[in-house]
Amino acid sequence: MPDPDEIVLDVDDRMQKAIHAYQQSLATVRTGRAHTALVDNIQVSHYDQTMPLNQLATIAAPDAQLLTVQAWDQGAVDAIMKAIQSSDLGIMPSNDGALIRLPIPPLTEERRRELVKTVGARTEEAKISLRGARRHGMDGLKQALRDHELSEDEERRAESEIEKLTSSYTEQLEGFGKQKERELLEV
Repeated sequence: MPDPDEIVLDVDDRMQKAIHAYQQSLATVRTGRAHTALVDNIQVSHYDQTMPLNQLATIAAPDAQLLTVQAWDQGAVDAIMKAIQSSDLGIMPSNDGALIRLPIPPLTEERRRELVKTVGARTEEAKISLRGARRHGMDGLKQALRDHELSEDEERRAESEIEKLTSSYTEQLEGFGKQKERELLEV
């Protein structure tokens, strides 16, 4: 017999995962300032394996307009350079043999507007994930009610809790999105 509290906890867990995925997605949006999350997950093909850049090198942001990548294996430098060049970052790396430098150029106004639209699209995708988690929980409650495994009062209480969770997580999403937009529009 499904417990309505377990259904609510499952919905909460799914929504937390959606928020976490959204935050990771936002971290990859370039704001004109250097931060290591920009390149952490660039996939590098090395020794017939594909792995994230952060598993092959030390990534640092020594100042606001520069990222440095120091490969642990000098044989991986060319593969890292190729992966960075083919990524959608639009940054040309330079290599002095020991250290790869990634100068972060300032964003143009047009590029800032495009990135704000990208943030908006990712926010909407995350909201869709939240609504999917909500729908999953509501369907579970309705099925349990049809199967006479819980009372109408228990169902209404659990629905109310799910609605509160949905509102709370939606507010969080919008807050993160607005914060990222402010960072993007900051000159």
